[in-house]
Amino acid sequence: MKKERFGYMPDGTEISLYTLENDRISLSVSDLGALLVRLCVPDKNGRKADIVLGFDSGEEYLDNPNCLGAIVVPVANRTRNASVVIDGTEYHMTVNEGSNNLHSDKKSFVTMWDIAAQGEDFITFAQERADMSDGLPGDRRFEVTYTLLADGVRVAYHVTSTRPTYINPTNHSYFNLAGEASGSILDQTLRMYAAEYTPLAEGQIPSGQIIPVKGTAFDFLAPKTFGLEMESTEPQMVLAGGYDHNFVIEGYSGDGSMLTAACAADPASGRVMTVMTDMPGVQLYTANFTDVKNGKNGVHYGKRSGFCLETQFFPDNVHHDNFRKAIFGGDTDLRTATEFRFSAAE
Repeated sequence: MKKERFGYMPDGTEISLYTLENDRISLSVSDLGALLVRLCVPDKNGRKADIVLGFDSGEEYLDNPNCLGAIVVPVANRTRNASVVIDGTEYHMTVNEGSNNLHSDKKSFVTMWDIAAQGEDFITFAQERADMSDGLPGDRRFEVTYTLLADGVRVAYHVTSTRPTYINPTNHSYFNLAGEASGSILDQTLRMYAAEYTPLAEGQIPSGQIIPVKGTAFDFLAPKTFGLEMESTEPQMVLAGGYDHNFVIEGYSGDGSMLTAACAADPASGRVMTVMTDMPGVQLYTANFTDVKNGKNGVHYGKRSGFCLETQFFPDNVHHDNFRKAIFGGDTDLRTATEFRFSAAE
């Protein structure tokens, strides 16, 4: 493992970047926010490219409203009215998108994490939050472990809490399989292993319905390009400005089994990324409003310049009786993992 200086916090604390690599893949992550900063994988000719959008220094990640590379804790995605009832008590999170909460208060990726463990092929970051920080109960400990696999990266989460609390972590990396500086993803393809999705109501909060994708722009059961139906006039697509929806992963049973959630590909380079997880849902986001002027090497990341596949419990699950509740703590830890595996097609 290689360690290098990545910048400084406003108080002078040094930010570090840690790089794990094997003969195929190079992964760089930071103790600032447990961020995924670089992920270099080969194309069909063996040429490596960095496929995640991001910045060149830790200081630049301190202003990161698009959540590039972020580990989001304690709760990813949107929560209606920024509130949750746990054991009869109502708790209030930060109101930061209309009347709702989006991605907690985002401090998880602008604060330093400790190094809890490390080895040649893995690193574990940890951060503790006191009872009622984030507006949520429980003294909580969050651990995120990045493990370099022979053909990819495993991101594992372990969260404990002294009290039952609301926990729904994810990784918010933006991928572009042609390379992070390659512009639009519209010609890249996606297959989702999901016959259903959770449509949105006002404020992009799930309505509580679970409906079939067949016959809609959300049908990725067979591979198709991101651009094929991106400009669909279906109300759900107009509401979100593109894809920003949770898909229901086929076969989920809650027993910890790893399931294939999605498979994306760039026909030009041959890079293929398969996403596997033990979570019930995956949020597809297609950079609908991204406008980052100062990406890596000064690259402009515009609209549709990347895609996110955020594995998760369904958004706003605490307000819908038919969604599995993401309430953990006391004697029940949360342990979950997602893998991004890479191959190359001719």
